[in-house]
Amino acid sequence: MSELRVLFIGGSGVISSACARVAVESGIELTVLNRGQTAARPLPDGVRQVRGDVRDAGAVRETIKGLDFDCVVDFVAFTTEHVRADLELFQGRTGQYVFISTASAYQTPPSRLPVTESTPLRNPYWQYSRDKIACEDLLIARYREDGFPATIVRPSHTYDETKTVLSGGWTSLARMRAGKPVIVHGDGTSLWTVTHNTDFARAFVPLLGHPRTVGEAFHITSDDFLTWDQIAHALAAAMGVTPRIVHVPSDVINSVDPEWGAGLLGDKTHSMIFDNSKLRSVVPGWHARVPFERGAREIIDWHLADPARQVVSPELDATMDKLAADFGVS
Repeated sequence: MSELRVLFIGGSGVISSACARVAVESGIELTVLNRGQTAARPLPDGVRQVRGDVRDAGAVRETIKGLDFDCVVDFVAFTTEHVRADLELFQGRTGQYVFISTASAYQTPPSRLPVTESTPLRNPYWQYSRDKIACEDLLIARYREDGFPATIVRPSHTYDETKTVLSGGWTSLARMRAGKPVIVHGDGTSLWTVTHNTDFARAFVPLLGHPRTVGEAFHITSDDFLTWDQIAHALAAAMGVTPRIVHVPSDVINSVDPEWGAGLLGDKTHSMIFDNSKLRSVVPGWHARVPFERGAREIIDWHLADPARQVVSPELDATMDKLAADFGVS
């Protein structure tokens, strides 16, 4: 793997930053194309950074002029327009193109569990997921028509210390610390899979340049799943408090806050657990190492280390107050 030349488009996100670290540790010759505007997750030493706006195809073409890559990974393609631009840029210039899709593209709600890569793709609730499905369809068509070397990777809920996992961000956690009720959708018993970004990266990097990944799709998730109430309790325990949980139906939340509701109805409302057998067939021995209880402590420690990270939304806080009151808690 020491001679593998890889281009990451993105590189400072939750997933891509962890993948960059593991790629460098694995001996990959890594180039990262981004705007260089995110300081929260600095690139590791040894990365060649190329600054540019990936949405400006002409500028990117000039920036990477004369460069060829064994593998190109786009972490920030969300629409077919983005993918078509990549197809024009990298056709004939890479041995593998990896599209980062989403596990929310799978049939929602799923007709059976666990979810496998053969589970149908259909999400009538969330435009984000439908756009990712359209991107996958485009890449599959190009692979079938002319052999474009696409690999599709579907993360589920992947987090690092900067992400609170529980809906509402720091607003929800601040309410816990203050003894105020925290909103959990449904009855809190649906099962959810959360994956630490370091676990994702250790599974992802071995897919790069692997001869049996082209034309294939893989999801990468932890095998550790919890109820939403357990997630709330783990975060509360990391703060040394006991949460006052109020259960509110997802469709009610959607009626008062459509942005919050879209992510619930299109993803988090339904139990989602995954079979990672296909991944392990090409990355033997991989397993997730970080239980959420440990991840929860990382999340709380990171937020408490700097008051600037403890951002409460007054609007969302008021919405949560109203939902708690409407469902019998003052």
